[in-house]
Amino acid sequence: MDFNPADRIQDLQYFGEFGGVNPSISDSSTYTFLSAKTMFDTFEGNAEGCYLYSRHSTPSNLYLGEALAAMEGTETANVAATGMGAITPVLLQLCKQGDHVVSSRTIYGGTYAFLKNFTPRLGIETSFVDITKLDVVEAAITEDTKVLYCESVSNPLLEVADIKGLAALAKKYNLKLVVDNTFSPLNISPAKLGADYVIHSLTKFINGSSDTMGGVVCGDLEFINTLRNVNDGASMLLGAAMDSLRASSILKNLRTLHIRVKQHSKNALYLAQKFENDGLKTVYPGLQSHPSHDLFKSMMNEEYGYGGMLTVDAGTLDKANTLMELMQEKNLGYLAVSLGFYKTLFSAPGSSTSSEIPEEEQKEMGLSDGLIRFSIGLDNNIERTYEMMVSCMKQVGVL
Repeated sequence: MDFNPADRIQDLQYFGEFGGVNPSISDSSTYTFLSAKTMFDTFEGNAEGCYLYSRHSTPSNLYLGEALAAMEGTETANVAATGMGAITPVLLQLCKQGDHVVSSRTIYGGTYAFLKNFTPRLGIETSFVDITKLDVVEAAITEDTKVLYCESVSNPLLEVADIKGLAALAKKYNLKLVVDNTFSPLNISPAKLGADYVIHSLTKFINGSSDTMGGVVCGDLEFINTLRNVNDGASMLLGAAMDSLRASSILKNLRTLHIRVKQHSKNALYLAQKFENDGLKTVYPGLQSHPSHDLFKSMMNEEYGYGGMLTVDAGTLDKANTLMELMQEKNLGYLAVSLGFYKTLFSAPGSSTSSEIPEEEQKEMGLSDGLIRFSIGLDNNIERTYEMMVSCMKQVGVL
């Protein structure tokens, strides 16, 4: 494989101020200047390597941003305090009053709510479409469209975006393709497939320990500098800056991402195959029954597998809730939102992470009441986990 994202992370070398094997943490909110002119130049964006104020950037944040840009194969990156703190500035930087966005209809509930309920206040409208149908996407593009927005693997239905196809549409109509890659770090490299900007919620797989929030946008230097501009940069002015201590922590965890993603993927594929063989309605990109299995396979970085996310339809919300409560009681995982933790996490997205989407729209996109979204953990003995899960499913009548 010509492009290996984990190798690119590994090739970065940072030493601490006193020779530490981890880079020093810049535990400061503001920075001194040797001259007044340098301060002025920094405000104007003309003093490379000088730090102004931690809302603008810090050495720790830049280390993390460099590592994430290396992972995604982009020029640079800008980290933020949360995933939404990365998503919202990008969209607001790219769009102004009167502009239009074409977005996947199945996206994270917070992103959906932002585009559906908040940006119209600013005169920015969004058309939500089935992102898997390129003809439908193209038909939704108008003369006011500025952005195509999707998730590599959608939350929660695990639909797979044809990133190369979308990139071709974006180029044809002079649009920017923004891809949220939160569900598939290392599995898919959207920038290498033509995406202009790649976003992650660092809170999830990349950090991996569910102890902090974070976000990042990876892209070209010109756009990232625009986001950080002190006069009109959305990241700078909206203020969702990451703390240096958190950036340092995430950078350490990033070093083991390749190991974790392989285990997440291995365990998820094992469970998905077993569940499907048992007759459960299971959705996982690694299954040949997934409508976009071949598409995912054509885009993936093969050694990292198909990711750690799968869904199972328990039939009804009551059965889903009872099953999740029982699995938590048996210590098979936690009834919790989010994903990418060492322990399996499960939730019913229709009443949790996708609750911002109106019920009628959930039904239209195929989000059923009984759907359970699993973020599969790092279990050492996945066969044992499977047997215990099946026992729970039989007990509540799902199997």
